Amino acid sequence: MKTVLTIAGSDCSGGAGIQADLKTMSAHKVYGMSVITALTAQNTTGVYGIFEATPKFVAMQLDCVFTDIFPNAVKIGMVSSAEIIEVIADKLGSYKAKNVVLDPVMVSTSGSRLLNDNTSGTIINKLFPLADLITPNIPEAEVLCGVTIKDADDMVTAAKKISRNLSGGILIKGGHLENTADDLLYLNGEEVWFKGEKVANPNAHGTGCTLSSAIACNLTAGLSLTESIKQAKSYITGALKADLNLGKGRGPLNHFY
Repeated sequence: MKTVLTIAGSDCSGGAGIQADLKTMSAHKVYGMSVITALTAQNTTGVYGIFEATPKFVAMQLDCVFTDIFPNAVKIGMVSSAEIIEVIADKLGSYKAKNVVLDPVMVSTSGSRLLNDNTSGTIINKLFPLADLITPNIPEAEVLCGVTIKDADDMVTAAKKISRNLSGGILIKGGHLENTADDLLYLNGEEVWFKGEKVANPNAHGTGCTLSSAIACNLTAGLSLTESIKQAKSYITGALKADLNLGKGRGPLNHFY
């Protein structure tokens, strides 16, 4: 059985974070594992508290996973401190982790910056070189490149700029565009577009976590990066179209549609 590790925060309401990741992994019939970087008190209406794990405990979790059930792929989500990022980078490097998909969670749904400049810089300097793919949405890509993104041409400009710090590829997700949900993969100087329909469903909590986890799962099946993204995007579309409606705010997806 293929194995995938998520390194991320916990969402007690089950819509995002490691809960969304593990549901996605189960739906893809791989064995999911989790290293928790933080506990969050959140639900469909917002985030009300964050309790960080210590860097030492994150390191202990990583050692337990890699020395026993070595993951075929790794997904990285919420990492909120430079110290934890340093630990993750050190462990992934020493264990020679493969198929690393990084979802750089930097901007909240409401548009607020979640990370300070020091932490953002550590992600760029330490985790970007280890990632086979990073999956920022448009607000996160804007933070990474300092360019305002309004259309497809802007996405290409941003991808080229961000790629200077990457050894792998970048997938800029177009869900924040007004009329389309087209995503751009920029890898080795080449552009690949993934066309997507705009699903009229406000309940999209955890889409970023789910997409990056689905890509990691597909990579373990031996699919190419392009095909892994294509199938993951199809999976997300189906989960949105299932029209699950839970909670009082921006609800979760149906991972098992």
